[in-house]
Formats: sequence, structure tokens, C-alpha cells
Amino acid sequence: MTDIPPEFDRRMLEALICPRSQTVLQYDAERQELISTTANLAYPIRNGIPVMLEDEARVLD
Repeated sequence: MTDIPPEFDRRMLEALICPRSQTVLQYDAERQELISTTANLAYPIRNGIPVMLEDEARVLD
């Protein structure tokens, strides 16, 4: 048996917005992140759960 992390439910995108900019997010499946182009931040998804804390977000290049 392998430990496969749960997948992010894309239907959550309809309800989630960026905490900083209050705008919609884009899902990056490869990096498992939610991207806010307006705020220039990427919020991680861990074990299928988005971490919507600015302190945990990665600044985009």
C-alpha cells in the first residue's frame, strides 16, 4: 500500500479567494498551489487542503 496524498477538490476554487487581494485563484496541479496573480502569491496545498495563510504563501518570481 502506498501513501498517496488526497487530491485537491477543484470545486473548492469556486469558494476560495485570495486573503490579500480578494480575487479568484488559479490551481497549479503540478506544484500543488493556488496562485493569486494579483497578489503575486502562491498558497500551498498540503494533503489536499489549501493553506490560505499569507505567512505560508510563496512569493511568485
